[in-house]
Parts: sequence; C-alpha cells; structure tokens
Amino acid sequence: MPAFPRDEMEAMVQRWLDTNKRCEAENDWSHLAEMYTEDATYGWNLGPRDEFMAVGRDEIRDIALKQEMGGLDGWTYPYEEILIDDRKGQVIGMWRQVADVKREDGSPYEVLGIGGSWFRYAGNWQWSWQRDWFDYGNVAELFMEMIKHGTLSEGMTKRMDRSLSGPLPGHYRPGTAPVGLWDVPS
Repeated sequence: MPAFPRDEMEAMVQRWLDTNKRCEAENDWSHLAEMYTEDATYGWNLGPRDEFMAVGRDEIRDIALKQEMGGLDGWTYPYEEILIDDRKGQVIGMWRQVADVKREDGSPYEVLGIGGSWFRYAGNWQWSWQRDWFDYGNVAELFMEMIKHGTLSEGMTKRMDRSLSGPLPGHYRPGTAPVGLWDVPS
C-alpha cells in the first residue's frame, strides 16, 4: 500500500468521524457510501457459518449501510481509539455499539467487548477496503436481552425476521464470497 501524507490521513479520519455523527443524527448510514471507491470492498465475519461481503460502492450503500444497519436507528458507534499508519495508508478504529434505549436501572444497552474497523485508504478522501470485527456472541446476547425486555426496535425485529426467511444479500458461507476477508486491493 502506498504512503500518504500524515495530515491527509488525519483529515480523512476526521471526515469519517464527522460523517458517522451525521449518520447517527439522521438515522441514515447511506451518507458514508461516498467515502468509498467505486470498487471498494467491505466485509466482516459472523462466526463459523456466515460472513458478509459487499463489493463496490453500490453494494456498500445498499447492502452494508442500508440493509445491515437497518433497525439500528438511534444506535451510536463512538470511536474510542484510532490508529493511523500513514506509511501503509491504513487506519484501525476501535468502537463501541450503544443502543438508544436504557435498561430499567438506567444503564445503556451496549454490546460488550471491542468492535473495530480496519481501513485501507486510496486517496481522494475514499477508502478502498474495510473489514470490521465485533463479538457476534455478545451482539446476539444483547439482542436476546432486548427481545426479552421488549426494547428491541421494530426495525431490528423486522430485520431479524427477514434473515430467518433465508440468507440476506451479501451473506456467504465462509470462503464463498466474491472477495475473501483477507483479499486486499492491488
């Protein structure tokens, strides 16, 4: 990967964070799509039987940002730490997943553990590659708790119901996606 000026990388990260805040405020994650190259890839693993991969800006917008983020309206993803490697053109951001509803004791519903995103910068204020990680077991446990207490949003309930009817677009058995999780742009 090529080197980029440090100030450009820092500015890109700030644009990303600002756009994330806008998306959270508007409950519309699709604004992030323009921050990817036309041929970017974005994926993550969901355990031993499922991984997700969006190939190209259109799939990132329509499948990753609309379908996969659907039902998470009101959730926030505060970045706790960001590491920038300007020599490799890479960024790693570690974030939390916090719901907009609270438990009876006033504590927020929040996914335990550390979530993160690993980005490869392509210049021109765009990512060419993103891979996320999070503890799917903790996500599932939190959603089950929210279902039990009647606090899971209607949108997420619908999203979960759609996934029970069969595989959603972008979901693949491990090793069968059009781009592998470790495949990087040339």
